[in-house]
Amino acid sequence: MATTSPPSPPLHEPPPPGGGGGPSSPSTPTRRGPGTGRLPRILAIGGIGLIVLILAYLLFGGGGGATYHLIFENANQLVRGDQVQVGGQPVGSVKDIVLTPDYKARITIHVNSPLAPLHEGTTAQIRVPSLSGVANRYIALSPGPNSRPKLPSGSTLPADATHGVTDIDQLFDIFNARTRRALQKVLQGSAEQYVGNAANVNASAEYFAPALAASDHIFAELSSDQYALRELLVQGAKATTTIAARRQQLSGLVEHANTTFGALASEQTNLARSVQALPVVLHQGNVTFTHLPATLSALRKLAIVSKPNTVNLALLFERLRPLITEATPVVNNLSVAVSQPGPNNDFTDLFQGYPAVLKAVEAATPSALKQLGESTVLFSRWRPYSPELVGLARSLGQSTAYYDANGHYIRAAPTVPSFTLGPEGSLVPSESLSQGLANLKTGQQARCPGTATQPAPDGSSPFTDTGQLECNPGQVP
Repeated sequence: MATTSPPSPPLHEPPPPGGGGGPSSPSTPTRRGPGTGRLPRILAIGGIGLIVLILAYLLFGGGGGATYHLIFENANQLVRGDQVQVGGQPVGSVKDIVLTPDYKARITIHVNSPLAPLHEGTTAQIRVPSLSGVANRYIALSPGPNSRPKLPSGSTLPADATHGVTDIDQLFDIFNARTRRALQKVLQGSAEQYVGNAANVNASAEYFAPALAASDHIFAELSSDQYALRELLVQGAKATTTIAARRQQLSGLVEHANTTFGALASEQTNLARSVQALPVVLHQGNVTFTHLPATLSALRKLAIVSKPNTVNLALLFERLRPLITEATPVVNNLSVAVSQPGPNNDFTDLFQGYPAVLKAVEAATPSALKQLGESTVLFSRWRPYSPELVGLARSLGQSTAYYDANGHYIRAAPTVPSFTLGPEGSLVPSESLSQGLANLKTGQQARCPGTATQPAPDGSSPFTDTGQLECNPGQVP
């Protein structure tokens, strides 16, 4: 059914009569109806509100982004408003921190749209720029690769994808109360060492920059060999684990270290003197080290030359071992013979009497030499018969010397009176004792050496020493 609306009232009153529809006279004000100026004000307020809503959407809506929940073992002193960073650049903030039923920290973060949404494989870690503050923590994200599926807003990263931070309080909590008190005393003692030495400490600070530069070179060398650095870290971790398993011994070590530092602090004067003398010692060492390369070079040449000769040392030492083993008792006995407790029972006591004997011998020597010189004439006749005399003294009744001075048999022959010499040199039994002694010769007192056997073809026997011996070669058996 059609309806008609009443006509709207005119916005302005019609011009007064006689105006001809022309402009109003300045002296006549224009009259407005009720509500005429309200609509522009409403439109202006609406525009301002729209602008405020747009700004609020841009500021608080973040231009998009996503919200995620992170599960940590503990909040590590995080607070609302802490930053969320990627590569050192802020990409969001912490919105809420609550405690889960299993007593873990559930942290809600908002990630802005340039980075959101995150992808699977993303990890989070709480980091601390320094230990000088408390409310300076932030969450560092390591986004997963873009090839992995996206994580929708509201997703939760489990505890195995998050890593907390170890506070210094947790480090101290691994020690018992006694160890912590000892460590506190060590720190206090370290502070007392600098009392009155501020000027020296400030002077030593000038060398920090060169030390840091040298450390930079050291770290560069360490990082140049990744395999060696990795092995160092792995072995260091094993060593740390071994040390952690011996907490009691470490506690005792820290306690005794406190006592040691206390003793060192009581010797500050002596330590200061040692430090003052250290430059002189280092200077002298520098002079010594100057000649050290030449010495090492000479030692290297010596080692190279000696190396071939050391090959047989092992065999020598192996053969020398039995000799040393057998010689040990002999050396012990010799030691006892040389030096033994008590008087007049070892070689030392015996040799102490030698000086007196030597003096007596020296006094008697001239007379003995004179007597030997005078007796030379007496012994000259017996000299050729030395073998017989020595043999006689040696065998004494067994036999006389078989050979004379010329190598022939003795000039004397045993005689058995029961036999006589028969034809062709055969022995024939004698009829009486006088018959057995009939062919023997007597009175041969000047026989020459070698006459007891046949003369030698070369004429060397009988031996007359070219006529110098007083003997008769004709006296033969």
